[in-house]
Amino acid sequence: MHIVVRGKNIPITDALREYVEKRLRKLEKYLGEINEVQVTLMVERERHRVEVTIPINGLLLRGEEATGDMYSSVDLVIEKLEKQVEKYKTRLSKKLRGRSLGDFPGTDREKEEIEPQIIRTKRFAIKPMPVDEAIMQMNLIGHSFYVFSNAETEEVNVVYRRKDGHYGLIEPEF
Repeated sequence: MHIVVRGKNIPITDALREYVEKRLRKLEKYLGEINEVQVTLMVERERHRVEVTIPINGLLLRGEEATGDMYSSVDLVIEKLEKQVEKYKTRLSKKLRGRSLGDFPGTDREKEEIEPQIIRTKRFAIKPMPVDEAIMQMNLIGHSFYVFSNAETEEVNVVYRRKDGHYGLIEPEF
């Protein structure tokens, strides 16, 4: 497993790097061989935040935690990733047994009265996958939508979680 540890507003000491690597190696026994893990350690206003991203089999496991101590943030994010791995394994075994994905609870977001702005831009590789796999991926990373290449239509689609707990699919029309 290749672990890339980056720091923002914090120097990455050997002890901190070794601790992160030791804790992440624990996940390897659940997932098998993992190629690369991205870890970002940040300090923002007395908060020590850890973000971990693990691509596995075309899916993405991601966890983020913030506390007053970097080591406890690492511990919490590893716990969160272990739960995601457990979900992933359970859903994968259910899918292999022919069952459909169950209903997942929706999340409500509060409306802000501030003029909307683009404050962050992300780029990522799009992998062709069926709609069921895109829904599973969206739930694994904890987002309310997911952009993917539909394996059936070979077009870019978006799945999203509706307020009623069901899912929606956005297909382009040219």
